[in-house]
Amino acid sequence: MKEQLLEILEKAKNHIESTKTLNELEQFRVNYLGKKGELTVLLREMGKLSKEERPVIGKLANEVRTSIENLLEENKAVIKEKEKNARLESEVIDVTMSGKARKVGNRHPLTLVLDEIKRVFIGMGYKIAEGPEVETVYHNFDALNHPKDHPARDFSDTFYINDDILLRTQTSPVQIRVMKKTKPPIRIISPGRCFRSDEIDATHSPMFHQVEGLVIDRNITLGDLKGTLDTFAKRLFGVNTRTKFRPHYFPFTEPSGEVDVSCFKCSGEGCKICKGSGWIEILGCGMVHPEVLKECGIDPELYSGFAFGMGLDRITMLKYEIEDIRLFFENDMRFIEQF
Repeated sequence: MKEQLLEILEKAKNHIESTKTLNELEQFRVNYLGKKGELTVLLREMGKLSKEERPVIGKLANEVRTSIENLLEENKAVIKEKEKNARLESEVIDVTMSGKARKVGNRHPLTLVLDEIKRVFIGMGYKIAEGPEVETVYHNFDALNHPKDHPARDFSDTFYINDDILLRTQTSPVQIRVMKKTKPPIRIISPGRCFRSDEIDATHSPMFHQVEGLVIDRNITLGDLKGTLDTFAKRLFGVNTRTKFRPHYFPFTEPSGEVDVSCFKCSGEGCKICKGSGWIEILGCGMVHPEVLKECGIDPELYSGFAFGMGLDRITMLKYEIEDIRLFFENDMRFIEQF
C-alpha cells in the first residue's frame, strides 16, 4: 500500500502542475480527495492491514493528503494570479476617452407651474387634497347645487360610466369629500385631472387639469377671497400684477365672480396675449353657497367660506406663451426640453 500511496502522490503532482484553469483544478481535487477519489478508495483498504502496519501507513496517508492539498492551494493561487493579469490586459480602460453623455429628462411645463402654485398656497397655510377621478354623480353635481336639468349634466357634455358614475368634470368633488369628513377650519387646494366631452383643438381637450381652492372658517368674507387671490396673482405672475373681479354665476357659490390679471407680457398696454385688452382671465371664484355648506353638514349660520378654481393648462399656456394645448400631451421632447 505504501507504493500505491507514493504513486498516487506522484501522479497527483503531475496532473495538478499541468492544470490551467480553476475548473480543472477542482476536478482533480475530486478525483484524488473526493468521496470516490483514488486516495479515499485506497484508505478504505487499511482495515486489511496488520496492527503494526496501520500506524505507518496511516501517517504516510496523512502526509500524502496534506501534500496534495498544499499543491492544490499553491496552483490555485498561481492560476488566479494569471487570470487576474489576463483580465487586466484585456480590460484596459482609456481614461482619456470621452464619457457617454446621459440624457436627463425635463420636468413637464404643467408640472413646473403646478409646483409653483402649490408653493404659493402651501406658503399661505393651505394643504393639498386629492380625490378619485372616477366620481359619483352626487359628489360631482348634486352636492354642489347643480340641478338635474343643468347643461353640464347632459350626456353630450360629460363622460358617464353609468347613471350614477362618471369621470369627474372638475376637482370640486374633492372639496365636498373634505367638507364631509373634516370640521372647519378648512384650507385646501385640490389639483388633478378632469374630463369633459370637448372636441380637441388648440384650446380644448377632453382631458385637462384644474387646481381648486377652498377655505371654510368663521367670519370668512369676500375681502378674504380678494386678498388671497391678489396675493396669489402677484406671486405667480409678478409683484406688479393687478387683479380685476367681474360678476359671474356658479351654482355652488354666491356671490360668484371671475378674476382677470393685468397682462404680464405688456403690463396692461395691450398685446396679442391679452388680445389688446390689457387683461387676462385666469379663474372663477365666489363665496361657498349656504346650500352646499348645509349638504356637507356645516352650519352656514356659524361658518362661511370661499372657493376658487383655475385651469392649470390655461395658466401654463399663458405663463409660457404656448398657443396649442395639444403640445402638452404629444410627448415631443423638442417641446418639453424648452422648459
